[in-house]
Amino acid sequence: MIQLDDKAWSLIKALQTDGRQPLKALAQAANLSLPATAERLKRLEEAGVISGVHAEVSAAAVGYGVRAIIGINVPQPGKRQLIDKLIQMPEVLECHHVSGADSYLMTVVATDLQHLEALIASINVYGETRTSIVFSTPLPRRGVSQIAP
Repeated sequence: MIQLDDKAWSLIKALQTDGRQPLKALAQAANLSLPATAERLKRLEEAGVISGVHAEVSAAAVGYGVRAIIGINVPQPGKRQLIDKLIQMPEVLECHHVSGADSYLMTVVATDLQHLEALIASINVYGETRTSIVFSTPLPRRGVSQIAP
């Protein structure tokens, strides 16, 4: 595990706020020179701390009006087949292998309730599902922050 100082955390915070910032803005955020900032970013990427910079797209703005969390309990022989199926489904935004009553928890989007129903039907053959429809997100996904001492 890499040790991160305050300057590294400043870079991480700035990137998580806006991954399209120019190097100059990142350098100012971390109070570093441009070459030092570039070197820090390279080391953070090589260490796997920064694994990518991505655009955040509004699912609703591109036609996916329904978001849901689906839990599924899958017997061992069907787990690989389920994952292979989920990889092929653009509606599945993420899937977590978890402990507890479910084998996996996934976040999905659908154009409407009928689309969600069809999506659920297509994975029900792998195990029992439980679905929660998301009404709102009072705390959206956020970046990783430095642990307070």
